[in-house]
Amino acid sequence: MSLFWTIWISVITLTVVIGCAVLLRMTSKNTTGVPEGEPMPHTFDGIQELNNPLPKWWVGLFWFTIVIAMIYSIAFPTYTANYNGLLNWTSSEQSVMNPEESAEAAKTSQSQYQREMNAADEKYGAVFKDLAYNESGAYKDLTLIAKDKEAVKVGQRLFLQNCAQCHGSDARGSKGFPNLADNDWLYGGDAETIKTTIMHGRNGVMPAWKDILGGDQAVKEVASYVLKLSGRRVNAIEAQAGGEKFALCAACHGPEGKGIPAMGAPNLTDKVWLYGGSRKAVEDSIANGRSGVMPAWSKILGEDKVHLIAAFVYSLSLEK
Repeated sequence: MSLFWTIWISVITLTVVIGCAVLLRMTSKNTTGVPEGEPMPHTFDGIQELNNPLPKWWVGLFWFTIVIAMIYSIAFPTYTANYNGLLNWTSSEQSVMNPEESAEAAKTSQSQYQREMNAADEKYGAVFKDLAYNESGAYKDLTLIAKDKEAVKVGQRLFLQNCAQCHGSDARGSKGFPNLADNDWLYGGDAETIKTTIMHGRNGVMPAWKDILGGDQAVKEVASYVLKLSGRRVNAIEAQAGGEKFALCAACHGPEGKGIPAMGAPNLTDKVWLYGGSRKAVEDSIANGRSGVMPAWSKILGEDKVHLIAAFVYSLSLEK
């Protein structure tokens, strides 16, 4: 962190802590001119306030938190440029700008986080390799690992640590984040494709079509046709007009609207909607487009861990 930001954050931190101490000191004194326990000269909604001081245990607790804040700032001043505090603790390597630099910095990093990560890799790395590799030194077939209860448990733990933030602890996703447990796949649901998705990530872009189609009415017509594809009851005239315009969409979704996995274009006939299946949500998608990003995890986790996560995700489809 630069010297400017060090000074900026230090001043703000100290100002807040000292300000709290001054405010507490001021409110601990009786400056009203009214004896303690006596009624104050003002009323609120007919209620007259008594001049009661703050409880001593409350004041003491406030002073305690202020003292702890000062001690913490001296022991863990992670906002400073050249001083790591009395305990020499850092949360990260501030010079790291990308995964490649992170991997290199991990070898010599002194941050507590990285030391813990290095220790965990040293301790559990052999476990990951034992579960992911066969006797010849090649990766085990993912379909076989998916049937290994111990390997699936390890893959599930890795999933919970790294993937549940978006896809949920039950892997059922949420609006804008795919459900991994329903056997509906944008890019294909075979084991190797799942691993490829996790390793290298995905970028899904649905362009905005409102202006190209010709305005709100055209969007409404195409939405009616799309909803009809999934079995919904819609205005027949709108759907017919939308079907004629759907030719522009067929390049990605196919002439029958069943999607093209190679492009990650969703199937519009299966009643599964990533961004919601209401008419408004469908119209929003057509009019304004959608953009979704699945980050690449190969350099973050390494292929051994990704292999086990992929096996876990694939195992979810075996439960169907």
